[in-house]
Amino acid sequence: QVQLVESGGGLVQPGGSLRLSCEASSGNILRFYYMGWHRQAPGKQRELVADVTKGGTTNYADSVKGRFTISEDNAKRTVYLQMNSLKPEDTAVYYCNAGYIAATTRGAADFNSWGQGTQVIVSA
Repeated sequence: QVQLVESGGGLVQPGGSLRLSCEASSGNILRFYYMGWHRQAPGKQRELVADVTKGGTTNYADSVKGRFTISEDNAKRTVYLQMNSLKPEDTAVYYCNAGYIAATTRGAADFNSWGQGTQVIVSA
C-alpha cells in the first residue's frame, strides 16, 4: 500500500501563496491514473479542490479556478497544489488522494490512498 504524505501547509496572509505537495512512498507502483486534492473546512463537508487524470485532464472547483493549479512530477512521485491569491475561506485541512495500479502477489490491482492532511490557515 502506498502512503501519501502532504506538506507545505501553514499560516499565510490573505492574498498570499502556498504550494502543497503530496509525496507517495516508494512502492511497487505501476502507474497512477488519478491524483487529486480535497479540503475540509471547519464545520463544512469535504469538497473537491482539484484533480488530474493520467490523460492530463484537470478539474477545479469553481471557488478556486484561476487561483489554484494542480501539477505532478512523476519522477518524484509527487503531486502539487499551487495556491495563489489565498482567501480566508480557503482555510481548511487539505488532503491528497491517489488512484494507482500496483503489483501484488495476485497480480496488478487498483488501489486508492488518502494522505493524513495538511492544515492551511489564511488569516491576517
